[in-house]
Amino acid sequence: MTTTPHSRPQPTLVGEHTLLMTAVTSRANDVLAEADQDRWPTAALQQFLDYLHLEVLRQVVDEEWLLFRNSHHAPHQLTKLREDHLEVRRLIDDLNEAASNDADRSPQRLAKMIRDLLTKLQAHIDSEQQVLGDSTSEIPSMSALGSTPHSWYALTSGAVIDLDAVPGPQGIDATLGRLLRLRAGEQLELRASSDPYPIWRRLALADPAGYGFTYLQTGPPQWRVQLDRRPSN
Repeated sequence: MTTTPHSRPQPTLVGEHTLLMTAVTSRANDVLAEADQDRWPTAALQQFLDYLHLEVLRQVVDEEWLLFRNSHHAPHQLTKLREDHLEVRRLIDDLNEAASNDADRSPQRLAKMIRDLLTKLQAHIDSEQQVLGDSTSEIPSMSALGSTPHSWYALTSGAVIDLDAVPGPQGIDATLGRLLRLRAGEQLELRASSDPYPIWRRLALADPAGYGFTYLQTGPPQWRVQLDRRPSN
């Protein structure tokens, strides 16, 4: 039986939380695997922090703007959830500060901070779902309310971005966000079933001399473009 767009189940907050926590835990485990061997996990830690800033903190903001503002729950219940959000922000800020402190790099302290963050984040998710409704409820996900799906992070964070997999204006914005985060000398490839030149045009408006744009293949049926971030002068 074919599933039509109208018959697809609406994404729920519970499912979104599960996806988010799975991704956070996976990246945290990459850091802990090195820290528990008394090594400073520079690359894994940066990837973990990138995800926390770009996805976890976005979830916090989206919940407060898209969900809490329209909630009919008692004010004191939402106040506790907002306090949890502030604590999550604080723990991420502390972790970011620890990563930036070259003079005091303790893998053991870092591992404890990450485990504390995971514990707090899971406790908050459990509390939020209990306050807003149980696992059988139909609380909409933030993506159902207009936010970018968290599943797109993996689709835009690699060396190749398939634009057909991140469609529409949201997909363009997600791709542009990734391109604007490229470091000097870093490059990636865009693939699409239509010419991605409009993305290049918007990128050039934002940073006229900051990027190189080279066609590797011109369609149809497929376009491939290499984009690279030029070193600043």
